[in-house]
Amino acid sequence: MSNQVLAATILLGSLSAHPSNAAPADGKARVSVVFVDPEKFTDMRYSEAERYSPTIQLQLQGFIVETGAALLAESLRLEIKITDVDLAGDFELFRGPVRDQVRVIKGIYPPLIALEFRVIDTAGQAVAEGKRKLTDIDYQMRVVHPPDDYLRYEKDLLRDWLRAELASLKIGKTP
Repeated sequence: MSNQVLAATILLGSLSAHPSNAAPADGKARVSVVFVDPEKFTDMRYSEAERYSPTIQLQLQGFIVETGAALLAESLRLEIKITDVDLAGDFELFRGPVRDQVRVIKGIYPPLIALEFRVIDTAGQAVAEGKRKLTDIDYQMRVVHPPDDYLRYEKDLLRDWLRAELASLKIGKTP
């Protein structure tokens, strides 16, 4: 088993064991996240040399599962398909061979996360569903914590969307 697969298994195993995401009686996780062709995403990597980073995928997945489970009513399930990610900032190759490995955060490089979602009740009926493109051109104006988290802007976008989307159902937990 490769290190990446092992890390994914350990992380996902610990997430599913978390009480807030415990599987209901039907055996399905309360919050599920699927990345659709992540190798083709606009930008999900730590350096220009990478094409895509499974570590970033696991971190985003874990964050969504934990945050979604905390905000979602016990009687509901949330299914999310991530169809594209473009992390905040970009690699400016014109800066030279040493600096092309540094993600530059500027207003012209806002984060973007494209997703499809479904909120399902106990009867298996969709209570809410849709497609969203999450972005914020003023992302640098946000106060994000912790400030040294590589995915702080993306997590902030996801947290805001989950709070707003689940609050609009009027049956989710109060954020």
